[in-house]
Amino acid sequence: MSEQLIQIIIVFLAYFLGSIPFGLVFTRLAGQGDIRQTGSGNIGATNVLRTGSKALALATLLADAAKGFIAVQLAWHLAGYEIAAVSALACFIGHVFPVWLGFKGGKGVAVFIGAVLMLSPLTGLAFLAVWLITAIVSRRSSLAAIVALVLTPVLLLLQGETTNAQVSVVMVLIALWAHRANIARLRDGAEPKIGQ
Repeated sequence: MSEQLIQIIIVFLAYFLGSIPFGLVFTRLAGQGDIRQTGSGNIGATNVLRTGSKALALATLLADAAKGFIAVQLAWHLAGYEIAAVSALACFIGHVFPVWLGFKGGKGVAVFIGAVLMLSPLTGLAFLAVWLITAIVSRRSSLAAIVALVLTPVLLLLQGETTNAQVSVVMVLIALWAHRANIARLRDGAEPKIGQ
């Protein structure tokens, strides 16, 4: 098997790993029904929290972040740094556009965090710090995510991580598109606060 074919397989596996809808799986196993019929209809941790279960929301957050972390780690180990960065993007796309759910998935923030923590630990920790501070001040998860997302490529460039920065720009643009309804509500002052 050629090296190029192995790289392609790794990237596709990253997509399929990213497409596992843990929020949907966990809420169904817990007897909460279809999370897509709750709140925003999203399969991510923030919407899972709207079921009233902090444990399910935390499990979803950790599992989704683990997807990004594992996809990058395995790709890096098997095929090197460049493929690891591409696999981060593939895993992210799998979460936002999962084949199993008609390409209608989550917004990718947790997967983004997991992937960046593996690609660039300092940047990942900075993302978490920015998200936490913004969330505490604004009480709005979407705003915290948007601010942290937009700052990530800048932080990567400042560290000279050009490849990671380029890949993160694509992920950020997709994430902003996925947050378009949140952005509209933030603009109109109608975005619900964390826990609402």
